[in-house]
Amino acid sequence: MSVLIETSLGDIVIDLFVDKCPRTTNNFLQHCKNKYYNGCLFHNIHKDFIAQTGDPTGTGTGGRSVYEDRFFGDEIRADLKHDKVGTVGMASAGRDLNASQFYITLRDNLHYLDEKHTIFGEVAEGLETLTRINQAVVDEENRPRQQIIMKQTYVLYPPELADDSIPEGEPKDEFEPPLNEQLSSEKEAHSRAVALECIGDIPDAGVKPPDNVLFVCKLNPLTEDEDLHVIFSQFGTVVSAEILRDYRTGESLCYAFVEFEKREACEQAYFKMNNALIDDRRICVDFSQSVSKIWKKSYVQNKKAKN
Repeated sequence: MSVLIETSLGDIVIDLFVDKCPRTTNNFLQHCKNKYYNGCLFHNIHKDFIAQTGDPTGTGTGGRSVYEDRFFGDEIRADLKHDKVGTVGMASAGRDLNASQFYITLRDNLHYLDEKHTIFGEVAEGLETLTRINQAVVDEENRPRQQIIMKQTYVLYPPELADDSIPEGEPKDEFEPPLNEQLSSEKEAHSRAVALECIGDIPDAGVKPPDNVLFVCKLNPLTEDEDLHVIFSQFGTVVSAEILRDYRTGESLCYAFVEFEKREACEQAYFKMNNALIDDRRICVDFSQSVSKIWKKSYVQNKKAKN
């Protein structure tokens, strides 16, 4: 059984040692199936050593197993060695402290790691991706300066196996982060919002992006505001269609914001226009996360109030 991992630097296919490490591969497969790893960073890269990932917090201290307890036991085998590039093992915090984090070796013969960590797979395809990961520029803490992300994971079943053939174990049907982790992340997000409010970047810590504005990128430099207005008007009344431009040269920055009168029209345009062809360019569309217009309105109102 194998897993395909789509990363921001290319794809990796990992063959799993299901028979030799049933609980470890079960944990990994369930996380992949439940999309737990989607968006995880390669948060620790040691050149010519290992690349570590699998922590949803991106800190190197988070993550949990699919079992009732956060950690589960080792499945170390003397016949599994760190003898080649692409060996996949659990990045445990100590003996029998395996959760969700794992590593991939970036060179051959790392035998001093043998019988210290559970080896549960090996890279079957995508060694060129590992080479690109190994060449990443990192800071003094071995964190990549440019984020490398696990975008998607797919479980690849052999033809003779059914979709429910993941090895037996004791996982929950659906993984849910513990309540204290959710509260912690919400508290951290609120603290950041308060800090942005204090320095004047947003008008209010509780402000949310408008739900009737689309962000459009990868535009042709020749596309004009009027073109977007006409094209997006098929979904409803367009209040504004503004292409962002260089303030010195006036040249298009190839992205824009399209504001609709109604949220329903915005949602319909989102589903219909993503990857659409405009002026020989495939555009990308997403809901806007910008609060700049709200900030401008607040700024103008405050200025008028002071005067």
